[in-house]
Amino acid sequence: MTHDTRTLTTAPTDRRPGPTPTELGIGARFSLHPHRDDFVDVIVDALDAAQADDVEVTTDDVTTFVRGTEDAVVRYLFDALRAAAEAGGHLVAHVHLSRGCPGEVACDLPDDVVLATPPVPVLPRCGMPTAAHWSLYPLDDGAPGRQGDHMSAVTAAVDAAHRRVDVTPEHFVTRLDGDLADVLTTVVEGWLTAGRTVRHVATHATLVVASPSW
Repeated sequence: MTHDTRTLTTAPTDRRPGPTPTELGIGARFSLHPHRDDFVDVIVDALDAAQADDVEVTTDDVTTFVRGTEDAVVRYLFDALRAAAEAGGHLVAHVHLSRGCPGEVACDLPDDVVLATPPVPVLPRCGMPTAAHWSLYPLDDGAPGRQGDHMSAVTAAVDAAHRRVDVTPEHFVTRLDGDLADVLTTVVEGWLTAGRTVRHVATHATLVVASPSW
């Protein structure tokens, strides 16, 4: 369930090759909340509409889990969010992304092993105004020279967000307003950019389309 062809790439990393994405548990959990009487059909149809060839997808009674490369996970999320939004009406979605160690696996890696950062996926704009409350969590657990420096990654991500969406500071979160594609791309860019220097990064966003509050 997010037409712009601008390409944003990340700077090359000089880190040595690290573990594979599977070994480091790259993936997402998300939930869709369509405020419609036929919400079950909207959710199921949106999950069916997403490209799942390159990801592992498991849905339970709380969230949908998606595992794969960063690019494949993000594109699945975008497809599902867009499909749910295109059904019409008020949509709320909660998205949680995680990459790196320890993540969902036991971690015995040295502190200086960081997973190479891929380019940020390019998502086509879809003309759906979206608002989000976004939080970024670089889980820096004391790598040499970076003790307590997690806020530098957060500040850099918020500064970069201004290039693509409207940004408003709020209590405990940063508000993003823009096209669905741009909002999701901003969340993903912050997540991946922080991963250049921190081996475990999580981010969370609550996205809203067609809110009656507007």
